[in-house]
Amino acid sequence: MAINPPHNGVDPEVQVFLQDVISGLSRDQKTLPCKYLYDESGSRLFERICELKDYYVTRTEADIFSGKLEQMASAIGPDALIIEPGAGNCEKVEPLLEELTSPAGYMPMDISPEILLAARARIQARLPNLHIHAAVGDFTARAVWDELPAMKARRRVIFFPGSTIGNFDPDQASVLLSSFANRLSTGDALLIGTDLDKDPVVLERAYNDSEQVTARFNKNLLKRINTELGADFDLSMFSHRSFYHPIRQRVEMHLVSLADQSVHIRGETFHFREGETIHTENSHKYTLEGFKTLLKSVGFSTAYQWTDPSNHYAIHFAEVY
Repeated sequence: MAINPPHNGVDPEVQVFLQDVISGLSRDQKTLPCKYLYDESGSRLFERICELKDYYVTRTEADIFSGKLEQMASAIGPDALIIEPGAGNCEKVEPLLEELTSPAGYMPMDISPEILLAARARIQARLPNLHIHAAVGDFTARAVWDELPAMKARRRVIFFPGSTIGNFDPDQASVLLSSFANRLSTGDALLIGTDLDKDPVVLERAYNDSEQVTARFNKNLLKRINTELGADFDLSMFSHRSFYHPIRQRVEMHLVSLADQSVHIRGETFHFREGETIHTENSHKYTLEGFKTLLKSVGFSTAYQWTDPSNHYAIHFAEVY
């Protein structure tokens, strides 16, 4: 796992971050890409969110995995390379890797090198014979996939749990899933989690926890912009807001300006009205049939769909046709 050095003293990742922030804050509806929520501090806060009582997603998904792990491993089969875009701490994949018959390897991808290094060391200690190739980078970019063709296996399976697909709007989700299919071959597969559409009360409670961990997670993005880009956001002048949008079938997460104010970033000035928001994340919710149709439209045939008794969450196994 290597990290390319900056050229001419300018870190290209910081430059892209700056461009994305300036572009997003220049729009009528100010926005910031949700991928930037997950720096090291943000990832740690998200791990805490996953432990909260009201945040059912991680717990429900874990219960499905626990009950259906043998079936999933059987569907994947022996000698498979498991590829995990946006792997984070890699904890979800460990039981699956243990259950698989002679896996060909594991390729986690994440923008945080610190978290990847720690996860690789932990998994290697648990599964010393497993070949692990960790790739640092944004999984939506081509570069992080460059070494995939050299990795040999009977089949390749993209592992995409945690309802991450819900962070993409429908068109973006279609593009991402299509890119997954295009990087695979006929018979390769996708194991993916989706949050299902349900009672708005359940949804809103999950994204507005009483301990305000989600609020700190959301506001950490402003702290990151201050630290990495030299901005002057006053975090005390922004509040967290999440709500369910029934027509768009998604939970939206925003940061709300508590007063008229201005923020400066690398010579750029951005004005906020009281009550104006920065849209930081979406979490789209699916139906079983709706997601099956989406997968088919991009080249995947759904073989299995596993859900919990309340139909709050689903894990889908689909093969490239």
